[in-house]
Amino acid sequence: MKPKVIKNASQYEAALNHVASLMDAPQGSPEEEELELWSVLVENFEETHHSIDPPDPIEAIKFRMDQQGLRPTDLTRYITSKSKVSEILNRKRPLSLGMIRSLHQGLGIPAEILIRESKTDYGGSQTKPKRPSA
Repeated sequence: MKPKVIKNASQYEAALNHVASLMDAPQGSPEEEELELWSVLVENFEETHHSIDPPDPIEAIKFRMDQQGLRPTDLTRYITSKSKVSEILNRKRPLSLGMIRSLHQGLGIPAEILIRESKTDYGGSQTKPKRPSA
């Protein structure tokens, strides 16, 4: 199969099948070089047509907690108090720069994920607009 830019789903499927046929290529062989080239072509198509948005920062924290068997109280090592941990996990408080740094270093969550805006606007207590006086 001749390498070429993948432009549609049928070419993508054919490329995946070709990559699968090259997976057992011996190291240093021409087939291994061909595998590398086809892998780049497939990755390029996937990034263009099947991109995955980065996760929400709070969901990323919860996922890492689940992975490591952590409870909210375990996050007090990275976030100074239980109440702040609760507010963050319940989307009532945004992450501060210090929290982002600490969670990145302590839990290994990429900083670029933690600095993203969460799916909420942290509008904790909303005040009613004042009525004009009569």
